[in-house]
Amino acid sequence: METERLLDVDMKFLWHPYTQMKDYEDRDLLLVDHADGVYLFDAKGKRYYDTISSWWCILHGHNHPTIKSYVKGQLDRLEQIHFAGTTHEGAIRLAERLASITPEPLTRVFYSDDGSTACEVAIKMSVQYWKQTGHKSKDRFIALERGYHGDTIGTMSLGGVPAFKGPFDRLTFDSFTIPTPYCYHCPCGIETASPACDSCGTPRASGCAIECLEPLRRLLEGRAEDIAALILEPLLMGAGGMIVYPVEYLQEVARLCRRYGVHLILDEVATGFGRTGRMFALEHAGICPDFLCISKGLTGGYLPMSATMTTEDVFSAFYGDYNEGKTFFHGHTFTANPLAVAAALGSLRVFEEEKTLEELSQKVDVLQSGIRGLARFDTVGDIRGVGMVASLELVADKDSKKPFPPRERRGFQVYLEGLKHGLILRPLGDVIYLFLPLCVTVDQINDILSRCNATFEGLGL
Repeated sequence: METERLLDVDMKFLWHPYTQMKDYEDRDLLLVDHADGVYLFDAKGKRYYDTISSWWCILHGHNHPTIKSYVKGQLDRLEQIHFAGTTHEGAIRLAERLASITPEPLTRVFYSDDGSTACEVAIKMSVQYWKQTGHKSKDRFIALERGYHGDTIGTMSLGGVPAFKGPFDRLTFDSFTIPTPYCYHCPCGIETASPACDSCGTPRASGCAIECLEPLRRLLEGRAEDIAALILEPLLMGAGGMIVYPVEYLQEVARLCRRYGVHLILDEVATGFGRTGRMFALEHAGICPDFLCISKGLTGGYLPMSATMTTEDVFSAFYGDYNEGKTFFHGHTFTANPLAVAAALGSLRVFEEEKTLEELSQKVDVLQSGIRGLARFDTVGDIRGVGMVASLELVADKDSKKPFPPRERRGFQVYLEGLKHGLILRPLGDVIYLFLPLCVTVDQINDILSRCNATFEGLGL
């Protein structure tokens, strides 16, 4: 009875994100009671695999004792302090650790609250940098057509996931967009896919010479003096459809940005902290951006926090006497919140103690090979993945790659059926994906894949 009352109260007062509440007029929301490891448990005790890491942020599993001990210890010392002209030990230690696990030029850490704000900080820093170094015309940005960098007005201006903009288009600023390196729907019309490349496991179309970068080359040749930065998600584009693209694309983007004097902003909010098999996706390409945006896994998913990392060159452009007007006027109430910082330090300790990255190789192999078994279903048009992320794109016709009409909501059907099989498979349209916690075991991966098969069979896909 209490569960029913809570769900009734939920429908009366709450408004859930990315949710059409009318969908739940005749069905209940999933009421999660507690969690442990890779599992969530509903109010009746039924167990579900958290296959999307609670929106891509849980790394080491729920209720991890190390992270909890760090947060509990911090509670007895300091819970919150403003970070303007004030500092604390945890924030200092975390900045030092982040500088040690990222490319050497990234020495400066600016804390904020979530992935959107981390990217907002980067774009504001870039514009102000150029103005303060004598390049006042450089205030435009380049983003990928299906890129996603957050829900704030500035980040909605960068990229093009239509469902996330819509009525807000008039509020956003104009940016340049370039084609997405979407190998399954190649913007250059190359149809035949070849095996994954050796360097990172991402797919590459047969005969592909990264021709989809030609619009970027032309744009930089003609407008570099107006462009402050290019922003993209390295190797894996999350909300745009779990699109995985070749490492060579990322390397060439970095080279072009250097050549034409344009900042490179890497949004590793989703890809950072082991998701692609390495600590950061940029490591696959051997590159260093001017700005690195991180969040989600930064705290292991335990508390909201983000950071924007940049170079001494950028930092120095803001350094001067106050009356010079170089100060970066941006901040948040909970910047460098001590409890969130403690969770982040705890998460990094888990990486060390449990050798998380070293243990990933076999898990990645099992996931990426096992997911291929779902190709037997008629509606599975493409299978792609990198590291601990794997996805399936559902299509009405495999030969033509024709999508299902949106009104059929095939992805939502898979989500509902997956719940029956103990899986939380929240889709991106008709893209079904696994974004697994790094702590998942090989046996659990195999069980998850088996349940995915049962889910598709149950729907007759």
